[in-house]
Amino acid sequence: MLFALKQFVRGKLDYFNLPAGAKTEQRRDHRGLPADDPGIEATETSALGWLCAAQDFSTSHDDGASRHFSLVSGWGASYPETSGYIVPTLIDAGVRRNEPTLLDRARRMSDWLVSIQFANGAFQGGTIDARPVVPVTFNTGQILLGLAAATRQFGSDYAGPMRCAANWLVETMDVDGCWRKFPTPFAAPGEKAYETHVAWGLIEAARTIRDTEAAARYAAAAVRNARWAITKQHPNGWFDCCCLVRPDAPLTHTLGYVLRGLTEIFLYTREDDVLAAALLTADALSSRVEPDGFLAGRLNEEWDGSVEWACVTGSAQIAHSLLLLFGETGRTPYRDAAFALLRYARRTVHIEGPVGIRGGVKGSFPVDGGYGTYEFLNWAAKFLVDAGHAERLARLA
Repeated sequence: MLFALKQFVRGKLDYFNLPAGAKTEQRRDHRGLPADDPGIEATETSALGWLCAAQDFSTSHDDGASRHFSLVSGWGASYPETSGYIVPTLIDAGVRRNEPTLLDRARRMSDWLVSIQFANGAFQGGTIDARPVVPVTFNTGQILLGLAAATRQFGSDYAGPMRCAANWLVETMDVDGCWRKFPTPFAAPGEKAYETHVAWGLIEAARTIRDTEAAARYAAAAVRNARWAITKQHPNGWFDCCCLVRPDAPLTHTLGYVLRGLTEIFLYTREDDVLAAALLTADALSSRVEPDGFLAGRLNEEWDGSVEWACVTGSAQIAHSLLLLFGETGRTPYRDAAFALLRYARRTVHIEGPVGIRGGVKGSFPVDGGYGTYEFLNWAAKFLVDAGHAERLARLA
């Protein structure tokens, strides 16, 4: 009882110390989601505007995307990892919306990433101002997604950096398909099943490179990693070693990473065991989505929610993978769960409002939840834009 009282008092003190804007947002969220879904188009337009603002207002002023806008501390420094996979989103949106300014932003972001690449092909972990500055497997894989997209869109200037990053990942992979040598210093130590999302970077390099021998080598390495990750999968589809800090109850964000990685590896290689693993996880996740689209932000080994907030990032990621798998299998529960997840996610977004909030996607809903607390995250906006377009395509099919 005394402990609970201390927690209650601490929570009240934390609330009173918040800036007025954070208090307002917290109160608004705790009243519940708005009734209306603003729709794919309005959400996409505002979220792309937010990503442009993140590039313009990054405190490191370098053409990368600010990690976040915080209701407590404002904009942050650029985040190489997520800037890497924001590049494909800007390119895709720029082409299909006929907005050359988005393509220009993607090129400038790509140039910045190339400028910070280590000589061995790797990239650092954390934000650009984080210490220590060391090569990290996961971040390199995410930036590889951007380098591959930049090579396809803008040409050979990015092919060399793409090849260097991909080669480094292949060369540093252990024989069993796991990456252990260059972990991030900004997460709990240990093996990470969600590095299938790194292997997806190798798949994109394989799709892009003109060297067929290199493409085969990249794809083979990606499959090795997928098969290693599958050794961490439970019979019910849940994964060990699949969280930044809490492997007993992983974030839907990192579960979304492992699912997307497996899905993309299958789509390129058509390996049946990889598809089977993806479907096992997709079956479980789709069954846990509530009718209103809520999915608990952390899920234990029985797939039960262990928190009362949603990780909006993870919801968008999972929705996108479910739509890809729906396209492969025709399983309507995947489509329906994805549509519900995205309706929920869009209802958390402010289509109007001040810069920093307008079009931003929260780490958690409510905003004081345990992931990206009081923050609008650049990768959350990226994943919602991508998933929204996947929904648009699914509805047109």
